[in-house]
Amino acid sequence: MTLVEIGAIATVIAASVTDQTTSRVPNVLTFSAAGLAIAAHLAAPSGSGGVFAIVGLLAGLAVFFPLFALGAMGAGDVKLMAAVGAWIGWKAVLFVALYGSVAGGVLALFVAVRQQYLKQALANIKMLFLFWWVEGVKPLPELTLESSHGVRMPYALAIAAGLAVTLWQQQ
Repeated sequence: MTLVEIGAIATVIAASVTDQTTSRVPNVLTFSAAGLAIAAHLAAPSGSGGVFAIVGLLAGLAVFFPLFALGAMGAGDVKLMAAVGAWIGWKAVLFVALYGSVAGGVLALFVAVRQQYLKQALANIKMLFLFWWVEGVKPLPELTLESSHGVRMPYALAIAAGLAVTLWQQQ
């Protein structure tokens, strides 16, 4: 296991713990992790360099930013993906997003069933698609994270699962 992989794993583990206990992924964690990733890539004698880390950071930021803009995802999760991208690069962070989205869907179903929220969640999805059909794709104020009284999910766990699968696939 490389230093870069250890850095990415440590980042998602810390984020998962704080997200699960406080429902937040703190800036100090994401910004520090991104800074350490860039420094590690710059300092490593056979490292990929700062450009690799910065492009990975931007890809990680871009991949979930639309969900944040629609009010469907917290900023901490977006910044966590950016930090992970700084560690592992743009190609790998796209796989983390893909596998993390699958894991997030499974986790969302589990949480919805456990919290007896599945029927409401499906009704919300229907309402959202109808709203988008009529109004265009933009936030539905009643269903954003800020205004919603729905069940919250620690998405850092899904990102951690996506990272685990991505690193396993690279072996």
